[in-house]
Amino acid sequence: MRQLRRGHLTAALATALLAAPAAAQTIYVETGRLIDGVSSTVRTGQCIRIEAERIASVAPCGAMPAGATRIDWSAYTVLPGLIDLHTHLADLGQSADLAAPMKASPAETALVGARNARVTLDAGFTSVRDVGTYRGLTDVTLRNAIERGDVPGPRMWVAGAYLTIPKGGGELNGVVPNEQLPADMRLGVAASPEEAAAKTTYLLDHGADFIKTIATGAVLAIGTEPGAPELSEAQLRAIVKVAHARGKRVTAHAHGAQGIKNAIAAGVDSIEHASLADDEALQMAKAHGTWLAMDIYNGDYIDEIGTSKGWPAEYLRKNRDTTAAQRQAFRRAVELGVNIGFATDAGVYPHGLNARQFAYMVRYGMTPMQAIQSATGRAAEEMGRSDIGAIVPGRYADLVAVRADPLADIRALEAIDHVMKGGVLVR
Repeated sequence: MRQLRRGHLTAALATALLAAPAAAQTIYVETGRLIDGVSSTVRTGQCIRIEAERIASVAPCGAMPAGATRIDWSAYTVLPGLIDLHTHLADLGQSADLAAPMKASPAETALVGARNARVTLDAGFTSVRDVGTYRGLTDVTLRNAIERGDVPGPRMWVAGAYLTIPKGGGELNGVVPNEQLPADMRLGVAASPEEAAAKTTYLLDHGADFIKTIATGAVLAIGTEPGAPELSEAQLRAIVKVAHARGKRVTAHAHGAQGIKNAIAAGVDSIEHASLADDEALQMAKAHGTWLAMDIYNGDYIDEIGTSKGWPAEYLRKNRDTTAAQRQAFRRAVELGVNIGFATDAGVYPHGLNARQFAYMVRYGMTPMQAIQSATGRAAEEMGRSDIGAIVPGRYADLVAVRADPLADIRALEAIDHVMKGGVLVR
């Protein structure tokens, strides 16, 4: 146990924690610096008692409970497990091959998703909101496999498919005539408010946790423009009505200002990207309490890697048209106090690099603590969850530990030292 008190987990302890059900033991975690995800106070000398996957208490360290396993993280900053609100785990990832999503079967896509899930968890992201896949409902399969313990991965909340107009930003355009695409790649295609409502019902009936709508064109979709509205306000209202009646949230992919305003007016809960938001759109978001999920890191990745790997010129042009504007909109949203959650569009860039966005959020106006909270307590708030995102009693014991101080250098979160999910040590 002396070796543990020096901050080094023995191989035997790591194996025991990985193998044993969390409910079978009490775990006592000694922290150095504690950031709880909801307050701005950094506490020292705190110990976290974990029972049955959840946090039972957080208090100054004292005598270890009888029979408990002690983990010494006294040399680390301990934070809640991180949350990414915009990922695409159950997908192949972006490449120059437009047909890649169609070439992979649903089974292959799910297996790739399992790999993506493990990498994401290992990077310290213990929960994600997965906002769509071309192979509809593959994300439901992956979520269920993680929940059963078949594969390791973060807690997932999934959209099932994209709700999009025909040939819109949620379709696999430019490969074959869209009508010839596999049926599971068009589960959310809707041409009218009535069809949009019916598709919403279908996705919720088949396991979707929330609904993802495509309110404008997309950067990474052939034949669509980010500034152009797509789903109409009437379609969006029909979707929101069905989802909210069932207690489910709705988010809208929306780059252009008018599409953002249409979505907010229709009652969506959050906006993805918000790249071309004007001041009126940001003021609307603030007035309505609408959340923004702005992926301000990956524009640089798309420009560099997309150019070197031969991604379609249309993609690269649209990325250049939106990247700088999005970052300025983010800065203005921070100034206005608009609700902002941590969201990266992981899958456009390799999974596991999610934490690279923190430095961009600080560069464009957030304090390090605000950036951390956007991926912990605030992200949980955006999802309507009271069981994740904070180190407080009653929440899941999802924790990360980093030796460096992320408040002094936010990039410390790019190299997480230890990860725990539900009281089980991941590494």
